[in-house]
Amino acid sequence: DAEKKDLQNTVLKKLEEVETIENSESLETEFNIGHDKLESILKSLVVDFYIELQPIKRQEIRLTEEGQECAEKGTPEFRIFNLLEPGVETEKVDFHNTHGIEITKQIISKLKLNKWANLGKSSVTRLEGVEAVDSDRAILEEMLADPTPTKYDNKKVKELKNRKLIKFASITSYTITKGVDFAPEVVEREAELTIDLLRNDEYKNKIFKKFNVLAKGIEIDGGHLHPLLKVRTLVRDIFFEMGFEEMETGQYVESSFWNFDALFQPQQHPARDAHDTFFIDEPKYTKEVPADYMERVKNTHEKGGYGSIGYDYDWSEDEAKKNILRTHTTGVSSKVLYKLGQQEKFEPKKYFSIDRVFRNETLDATHLAEFHQVEGVVADYNIGLSNLIEMFKVFFKKIGIDKLKFKPAYNPYTEPSLEIFGYHPKLGKYVEIGNSGVFRPEMLRPMGLPENVNVLGWGLGLERPTMIYYGIDNIRELFGHQADMKKTKSNSVCYMSTKDK
Repeated sequence: DAEKKDLQNTVLKKLEEVETIENSESLETEFNIGHDKLESILKSLVVDFYIELQPIKRQEIRLTEEGQECAEKGTPEFRIFNLLEPGVETEKVDFHNTHGIEITKQIISKLKLNKWANLGKSSVTRLEGVEAVDSDRAILEEMLADPTPTKYDNKKVKELKNRKLIKFASITSYTITKGVDFAPEVVEREAELTIDLLRNDEYKNKIFKKFNVLAKGIEIDGGHLHPLLKVRTLVRDIFFEMGFEEMETGQYVESSFWNFDALFQPQQHPARDAHDTFFIDEPKYTKEVPADYMERVKNTHEKGGYGSIGYDYDWSEDEAKKNILRTHTTGVSSKVLYKLGQQEKFEPKKYFSIDRVFRNETLDATHLAEFHQVEGVVADYNIGLSNLIEMFKVFFKKIGIDKLKFKPAYNPYTEPSLEIFGYHPKLGKYVEIGNSGVFRPEMLRPMGLPENVNVLGWGLGLERPTMIYYGIDNIRELFGHQADMKKTKSNSVCYMSTKDK
């Protein structure tokens, strides 16, 4: 606008006269320009390279609202001194009721320090023959006129600041020199080269704005991938690379039948109790279980078969139909294996899934009630534990975990069974990252899978490998309400070598 252009020209003409303006504050005084307005004008001239600025930083004293009141009316202790009658003991409560001013501990301290009054437990008595001088008020008045901190005693400045009567303000002024495109007046510049300027050769008579190609652009406020999603994508790609097919896992609510019973897990197993599993109130029961398959599962639980004597108990259909939040994605695997067993001719398959599961667990540094499970299943002729271990070595090496330990374990639906441990460098110890085994015949044969077909299965927590890779020692900092969303924005790219070491 016109006012802005006038002020710009005023600064440029002054600079042409003196070559260098040592301190921009002289312009504020000479031309009666406010500090903020002048700073805006100067920076607009810098953008077009008319001038260059060198900052001069200093601190000034500013009076707070309470400090302003003290400079105008006097400090609280001085005002109270003048309201007290010499030699008369006054109760603090009565004084407050009469004058509406509270005698605080800070004021009592100042009255005592200045030797203006004697103090009782609940009373104050002004000393007779004492003439008070409000020196703090005089200093505050001086600070209004000259706010330079070095002009005053450091101890007194600190005292006034602690009393919240003053505060410090950072002031920036500038030394102004001519820029590479200096001119005594602002010249209108073209922001862009248009087709009209080119068509009529008008661009030859125009001055164009310069662009700073090194200037940082505006920070993008787009979304950012969580570390778990980065590791999930990597693990997913590794499974595809190893020839696996992905299972559909979009159903968080599962029936106890597919989650437990189809896996040959007895109905009295502790994992099926409410302290380990989240049960659904509505709808409480499922309706979608193949009747003939359910009957075979029931017989296997009650009477055994396929080399097993079963569990010898009365199997309950109502218990099997209870809906739960799935405790593992093995329930998904059981459905897929059942469909595989219904095919006319068996074909070897490798399946995987990565999705969320739910356990009624006590929360600590390595456990959550809601977490992600990586599930793998390999169905083929005459395979066993040695194949499973070798597959783990290949898989985990691809995600950068090459220190593994295996420990024999028990699972109702796998025999033999293994727990998998990976070394966590930050914790300095091995942590459990998965469970695995060879599925039992009592689980596979009722599904219709041939007798010479074995199935390898494993479940791995996605959080633990992510913690190892990103050096996180508390799982609650990675996932859940305690996770720091700023780290989601700043976490590194997830790249793990897929080459054998």
